[in-house]
Amino acid sequence: MGTEHADAALAEYRERFGTVTQAPLAYHLARYIEFLASCERAKDLLADPGITGSGIRTPAGKVVNRRGVGIIEAPRGTLIHDYTVNDAGIIEKCNLIVATCQNNYAIDRGVEDMARRVVKNGTLTEGAANRIEMIIRAYDPCISCATHAIGRMPLRIECMRRT
Repeated sequence: MGTEHADAALAEYRERFGTVTQAPLAYHLARYIEFLASCERAKDLLADPGITGSGIRTPAGKVVNRRGVGIIEAPRGTLIHDYTVNDAGIIEKCNLIVATCQNNYAIDRGVEDMARRVVKNGTLTEGAANRIEMIIRAYDPCISCATHAIGRMPLRIECMRRT
């Protein structure tokens, strides 16, 4: 990782899980370690006058490029943003490809596997909703808040049989 605290956390992670793990809930800890490394690195970068100095920034002016595409690895996975703006800089078109789309198959399989354990005779067992939600969050930690409805349970579970 290249930073003091993240390197220590990574060593501890590898002691527990090895260098490769298929445990979805271990993703949370791996994301934390990546986040810790990013914070440590950001602290160093913010102290670098070659990056934050007054001669570095260029003031915004006339819109030259009307389309911008950005790809970044985030805690929830790879995010792809594609924007097109008009001459005034107003967004005319936006296409987002987010982790929920990319991880949909894995989320579906994980929920199905967990449901086999927590649904008995068409009835949810104690803590079933929490366990199913944990699987979803392992692949997409932002979905809980992104889909949250104030005052309502964010996850509704219906027991259905495939025919």
